[in-house]
Amino acid sequence: MADEVVHYSVRRGIATITLDSPHNRNALSAQVRSELGARLKAAQADDGVRVVVLTHVGPVFCSGMDLKEARGARADQQGVNEFPALLEAVLTSPKPVVARLAGPARAGGVGLVAACDLAVAAESATFAFSEVRIGVVPAVISVTVLPRLAARAAHELFLTGETFDAHRAVAIGLLNAAVADDELDAAVSRYTDMLALGAPGALAATKRMLLEPRGGNLGEVFADMLELSARHFGGAEGQEGIAAFKAKRLPSWVPSEG
Repeated sequence: MADEVVHYSVRRGIATITLDSPHNRNALSAQVRSELGARLKAAQADDGVRVVVLTHVGPVFCSGMDLKEARGARADQQGVNEFPALLEAVLTSPKPVVARLAGPARAGGVGLVAACDLAVAAESATFAFSEVRIGVVPAVISVTVLPRLAARAAHELFLTGETFDAHRAVAIGLLNAAVADDELDAAVSRYTDMLALGAPGALAATKRMLLEPRGGNLGEVFADMLELSARHFGGAEGQEGIAAFKAKRLPSWVPSEG
C-alpha cells in the first residue's frame, strides 16, 4: 500500500490539509487527487471544523498536473478529467478555505490557490501559468483564476507563461497577502482566527452568494473547459511539450537561434 501523500489534522476548529509529495513537487498525481478529495470531504463532514487550511511540505506548494502520468495518455485518460471536481470542491466548500504557500505554484497548482477563499504566500514564492510552454491550455483553471485576476494581467501571464513573484500576485488579485517567510504562519493564523469568528451558516450562505454564476452554469463552464484542456493534454503539441519537459530540452515549436 502506498504511503499517504496528503495529510489531515484538526486543531481548534482548523482542519489542515497538507500536500506531502515532494519527490514530484507536489504534482497532482492520481494519488494526490484522490487523497486531497477525500480530505476535503472529511473536513466538510466534521461539524467541529470551521476553517480549512491547504498547505504543503517541501519547497514547492504544487507544480500542477503530474506530467509523467499525462505522457502517452489519450484525452479521455488524462488526469485533468478529474480536476474540475477537485477545484469545485474547494471553490464551493461551505467552510472557508485558506491557501498557505511557502513555495512556488505552477499551472494547476495556481488553479488550486485561486479556488481557495483566501491565499497567503511567503515573499519567496513564485507563480506561473506555464501551460502554453508545454503545448497545453490553462482551460480548467481559468474557471477559478480569471475571476480573481485583472484582465490585462490574465492575458499577459496566460499567454507568455512568465514567472511572477508573490507581490505581483497580490497586485493582480491572486493572493491576499505576501509576507516575509518567517511571518507566514502568523499571517495565516490572523485570517483563520478572523474566519472562525463568523457563524458557520452565515459563512456558507455568503460563499454561495459570492459564487453565484453570472451568465452561465458553473458545471457547464467546467465541462466546456475540461474538454478543451483534456484535448490539448492528449494532442500532438501537448505530448511534445511533455516529452520535451521530461527530456529537459526545448519543444519543437521554439524557434532555433540563427
